Amino acid sequence: MSSESSGIHITGILPARWGSSRFPGKPLHPIAGKPLIQHVWDRCRGCSKLDDLVIATDDPRILEAAEGFGARAIMTSPDHPTGTDRLAEAIEGLPAAEVVINIQGDEPLIDPSLIDELAAAMAGDPTLDMATAANPIDPDDPAVADPNVVKVVTALDGRALYFSRSPLPYFRNPVEGLTVLRHKGLYAYRRRFLENWRSWHPTPLERAESLEQLRALENGASIRVMTTDDTSPGVDTPDQAREVERLLS
Repeated sequence: MSSESSGIHITGILPARWGSSRFPGKPLHPIAGKPLIQHVWDRCRGCSKLDDLVIATDDPRILEAAEGFGARAIMTSPDHPTGTDRLAEAIEGLPAAEVVINIQGDEPLIDPSLIDELAAAMAGDPTLDMATAANPIDPDDPAVADPNVVKVVTALDGRALYFSRSPLPYFRNPVEGLTVLRHKGLYAYRRRFLENWRSWHPTPLERAESLEQLRALENGASIRVMTTDDTSPGVDTPDQAREVERLLS
């Protein structure tokens, strides 16, 4: 990891929790000889826009493993309902962080250049509260109807209008050039936004869809959506872990 200074201190944080209904202990699941979280850490070390990189966890086993492979790690409460809530606590101990990148700890093939793009977008536009990423998929792709795949629609200027687990948009009429955007769980935030986040309770749409980014929209936040060709898979299940291991080998 090397930093190309933008004049704004940019910190990457990997939230990593032990508990998962589908995959307990996922951050330490071994893939190709290394814990899953270490693969993500190693990818992030290839970023050029990060001034700092930290793992924020709720479990001493993850903390010990992270420190074992040379990562900086901090403990946070086990009671956070979302990764954003975990980051909002973590920055209390990171006073230099002005922009924070939330890098999912289950994205072992994440493209470092995509993280750098989000960092650059936040550094270049002080009006942005948040930025995130999405990749186009074909409207006929089965993922469009999959509730585990989050979709996003944007305004003409690229800012998010809505995120949903349902098909989005609904194509009553064919529209040339309009595609479906699959949301990637990668976020950049302004520090002041994360400090405000801690005072916001979970919102109705957030609870209905179980999508934390809707809390931001419901509170009037501005979220820039960067379109990317990166289609790297995340790891939500043991089967997906085996597929990532196959790709890595």
